Amino acid sequence: MRFEELPTPSYVVDEALLEKNLKILSGVMERTGCKIILAQKAFSMYATYPLIGKYLSGTAASGLFEARLGHEEMGKENHVFSPAYREDEMDEIIHLCDHIIFNSFSQLAKYGAKVREAGKLIGLRINPECSTQEGHEIYDPCALGSRFGVTLSQFEPEKLEGVSGFHFHTLCEQDADALAITLETIEEKFGEWLPQLEWINFGGGHHITREGYNLKLLESCIKRMQDKYGLKVYLEPGEAIALNAGFLVTSVLDTLVNDVELAILDTSASCHMPDVLEMPYRPPLLGSGLSGEKPYTYRLGGPTCLAGDVIGDYSFDEPLKAGDRLIFGDMAIYSMVKNNTFNGMALPAICLRDKGGDCRILHEFGYQDFKYRLS
Repeated sequence: MRFEELPTPSYVVDEALLEKNLKILSGVMERTGCKIILAQKAFSMYATYPLIGKYLSGTAASGLFEARLGHEEMGKENHVFSPAYREDEMDEIIHLCDHIIFNSFSQLAKYGAKVREAGKLIGLRINPECSTQEGHEIYDPCALGSRFGVTLSQFEPEKLEGVSGFHFHTLCEQDADALAITLETIEEKFGEWLPQLEWINFGGGHHITREGYNLKLLESCIKRMQDKYGLKVYLEPGEAIALNAGFLVTSVLDTLVNDVELAILDTSASCHMPDVLEMPYRPPLLGSGLSGEKPYTYRLGGPTCLAGDVIGDYSFDEPLKAGDRLIFGDMAIYSMVKNNTFNGMALPAICLRDKGGDCRILHEFGYQDFKYRLS
């Protein structure tokens, strides 16, 4: 099936673009000896796991279901972190995962012995209280009052027995300069305990595959922790793996005017691209311009009853009309994993475009997918 024949709305992941990202990440691994794993919270399209597994070292999970997915579909290293674990899920998590990372000393005390008995590795998430981002506190793990990681004031070094690694995650769509600043803070606050560890996990938020990203500085940061402390280094990016490798194909349903030109699409910011409202975020739209940049500007919105279900203002060379197809870019990450059926909206089909340009529909969703979530 060709791209233009796909039903709308559809998510389409491009294998060639995905592999381009994977080769960049694999190059970092080869040059430094670090390990990079897929953070499934950003991208969990498991049809691509065989390809991802050819280049990367495994998966990172945020709970039981992601841990199962990584174990079943990739079957390589499997790491898990949760702010707190459910007691009724812990045995299965330990069975599925190689690295179990705790968020507090109380969780470590509760489950640590069981993890050690199973021969699995124990990690502790630390919070360096080093914010390097502005403008979207909802995605800042170092924001005031954050529930993520042990701060220095709450650190209990006498309870580190059995802990083989530290984990931190402080970044969001950032370059390596923010990582370098964070590492300086970690060394200042937690450096005395690093020599007794075996590994350190830099977490995610590294925009490694973005054009212009400072790979040399990243690799310098990795080597610094390896050489100075003898640590194995892990990174668990999500966005960098599928950055700019996916699309959302949608159709115009109607146009109208209310002070501004409006176009209603068969896709929804609220249901199909939640980051548009949460970040906020303006997704790229192929062939369009900023408001007023091209002759015809429209405010694009979805068909739900939410007044704020607005994707953004875009301009076009020609007027929009019902039936026109629009293609949003960078729609692989935080899309399929966060979408919902609010208002009874059907979920977009999930499609894969191979290196020859042919598209295959992997899954289409219907009424039953909506209904069974509510029974």
